Amino acid sequence: MTGPVVVGLDGSPASVTAAWWAAREAVDRRLPLVLLHSWTTQPLDLPIAQEAHSKQRYGREILERASAELLHRYGDLALTTELVSEPATHALLERGESASVLVLGSRGHGSVASFLLGSISLHVLGLAPCPTVAVRADDPAVEAGWGHPAAADRNEVVVGVQEPGAAADPLLEFAFTAAATRGAGLRAVRAVPLASLATRRDEDVEADERVRLAEVLAPWREKYPDVPVTKHVATGPATQVLLTASTRGCLIVVGRRRHPSHLTWKLGPVAHAALHHVPCPVAVVPHD
Repeated sequence: MTGPVVVGLDGSPASVTAAWWAAREAVDRRLPLVLLHSWTTQPLDLPIAQEAHSKQRYGREILERASAELLHRYGDLALTTELVSEPATHALLERGESASVLVLGSRGHGSVASFLLGSISLHVLGLAPCPTVAVRADDPAVEAGWGHPAAADRNEVVVGVQEPGAAADPLLEFAFTAAATRGAGLRAVRAVPLASLATRRDEDVEADERVRLAEVLAPWREKYPDVPVTKHVATGPATQVLLTASTRGCLIVVGRRRHPSHLTWKLGPVAHAALHHVPCPVAVVPHD
């Protein structure tokens, strides 16, 4: 992946935290960073006038302030800004055609009632042609930096491997790259459906699934020999197994199927569970 890291920045605390995460990601991957602000889709609760000129001026101020902060922290960061008039969803999806990663902010985590991704984020997560990462506004590890003690116990990239085979390759490529750039371990998670146990012992089924998972991981372990890998196979619903395995996660990677049309999109239950309940950034990776 050689395209830029693109982050949607609207001036909210969530988007600022996302910009911090995106900047570190760009530096670690040696990629350029693009800060994108749509002045026609600014948050409704921001105290700005409705005139186009005022909105554009406000957008420029957001971009200039964020650029100054990020360049102060990462002096070698290749950073550009875009102030666009097109709707944020359209702009982000369009940039996603050539981006390595899209980054979005979310307002927090906990109960569904208190967790708000917003329609823009949901559409981008469901339709983007490239990996898209949702970053929480209240993530102390992101705001303080990866070297902060708050991040000490979050030292694994966790990837859900629901469909062993070619469909898993985009997820594993993203997850292994992320683990390598962070100096983190990788935990590959495979859930064994309860229905599989109808005629066989759970130990036998789990043993077979470990073998399948090892086969899927083998070429990636060869490509990234320095990344420690843990195979996590457990019986139960995929959402529950993934959440249980994510306690040490600094990044959770889940997949979703590509959609033939921008008129329809869907995030599966595993992606929804991760986005709503894990406390760290979540990457949603499209696959065929």
